[in-house]
Amino acid sequence: MVDVLVEQIRQEVRKLGFEELRTPAEVDAALARPGTTLAFINSLCGCSGGIARPAAALALHSAPVRPDHLVTVFAGQDREATARLREYLVGEPPSSPSFALLQDGKLLVMLHREHIQQRTAEQVAQILREWFAAYCTVPQQS
Repeated sequence: MVDVLVEQIRQEVRKLGFEELRTPAEVDAALARPGTTLAFINSLCGCSGGIARPAAALALHSAPVRPDHLVTVFAGQDREATARLREYLVGEPPSSPSFALLQDGKLLVMLHREHIQQRTAEQVAQILREWFAAYCTVPQQS
C-alpha cells in the first residue's frame, strides 16, 4: 500500500516538471548546473505534504518567472539522495517536506516543514512566487 502511495506522489511531482533525483551522484550533477534550482524535499507526511505539493503546482503555473531547474528527492525513500541534498543546505536543519532555492548550488532561501504546515497551499505558493520574482529570470512558458 505504501509503495502505491509513494509512486502516486512521485508521479504527481514529476508531472509538475520536477526532475527526480534518487542517488547522491544525481544530486551532485543537478546542483552543478548553473542557474537557479528549486529543490523540493518530498515526503509522505500527510498534512504538510498535502500543502506542499499543491503549493508547488500553484506557484509554477502562476508565476511570471520560474527557476532554471526543478529537482526533487523523496525523504524516507531515497535516503542517500536526500542526505546529499541536505549537505548543500548549509546551516539548515533537516526538514521534510521543504523547499530550497539554490543559485549555482548555493542555498539562497529555504522553507521548512513547520512553515509549510502553518499555511495554506496558496500562502506557500505566494512565498515561492516571491522567491521566483526575487531570484529567477526564466519566463513562464505558455
